Amino acid sequence: MFLTKIKRVLRTGLTNFWRNGFVSLSSLVVMFITLFMISSLIFMSAILQFSLKEIKDKVDINVYFTSRATEADIFSLKKSIETISEVASVIYVSKDEALANFKERHKDDALTLEALEELGENPLTASLSIKAKEPSQYESIAKFLSATDSATGYSNPNIEKVNYYQNKVVIDKLTKITTAANTVGFWVAILFLIISIVITFNTIRLAIFISKDEISVMRLVGASGRYVKGPFVVSGILYGIVSAILVIVVFFGLTFWVGNLSKNFFIGLDLFDFYLKNFGQIFLIVFGSGIALGAISSYLAVHRYLKI
Repeated sequence: MFLTKIKRVLRTGLTNFWRNGFVSLSSLVVMFITLFMISSLIFMSAILQFSLKEIKDKVDINVYFTSRATEADIFSLKKSIETISEVASVIYVSKDEALANFKERHKDDALTLEALEELGENPLTASLSIKAKEPSQYESIAKFLSATDSATGYSNPNIEKVNYYQNKVVIDKLTKITTAANTVGFWVAILFLIISIVITFNTIRLAIFISKDEISVMRLVGASGRYVKGPFVVSGILYGIVSAILVIVVFFGLTFWVGNLSKNFFIGLDLFDFYLKNFGQIFLIVFGSGIALGAISSYLAVHRYLKI
C-alpha cells in the first residue's frame, strides 16, 4: 500500500510537470537562472582565490645582510626564522644570485648595466626572502627580526635592512582585499539563495492555483496532506534536476569556449581545466542546490497556501 502511494505521487508529479507546460517552463527558467548564478559564484570565487594566491606569492619581505655577514651566520638565522609558525618558506639569495637577478631585471637598461660594470665588483649583499602563510602575519615576522636593544634596530647585528615597512602598504591592502572578498562572497551567495527561494516559491504557487480544483477533489475524498503535497514536491525536484542538467551543459560549453582566453586574462587560470578537475564537486553543488531549492520551495508553497 505504501509503495503504491509513492508510485502514484511520483506519477502525478511527473504528469503535472509535463501537463502544466507554461508553469513548468517558467519554473525551469527561474531555477536555471538561480543555479546559473550559484555556479557563477563558484567560478568567481575560484578566479578570486587564484588571483589572490598569485598576488600573495609575489608578496614577501626581504632581510638584507651586511657585507661582513658570513653564510654560516645567515643560515643560522634562516633556521631560526623557519621555526616561526607563521612562516611558509625562507629562501636564501646569495650575492651572485642577487647580481644575476638585478641584471635580468635591468637587461633593457644599458646605462644601469654600464654603471654596474664600472664598479668592478658586486655591490649587492646576500638576503633572505621570507613568505608568510597569510599576509596579516608579516608584521609579527618583522617584529621577530627587530629588537629595540640592538644598535642597528634588529635582533641580529648582521642584518642591515628589512624591507617590511616599504611593503607594508601593499601587504595591508592585500589583507583587507582577502578578508573583504571572503565576506562579500558569503553574503552574495546567501542573498541569491533567499531571492531564488522567494521567486521559485511564487512560481510554484501558480502551479498550485492552476490545480486547485483537482486538489479540492482529492481533499474531499479523504486524501492525506502528504499525498496532496507529494506531487508538487516531486514537480519541484524535477524542475531542479532538469535546470541543473542544463546549467552543467551550458557551463561545459562556456568554459570550453573561454578556457584559453582565461589563461591570459586571469593570470594563468584555465576555467575549462578548473571545470573538469572540479566537475564532481560542481555537479554535487548544482544538483544538490537544484533539488533542495525545488523541494523546499514546493513544500513551503503547498504548506502556506493550502493550509495542510
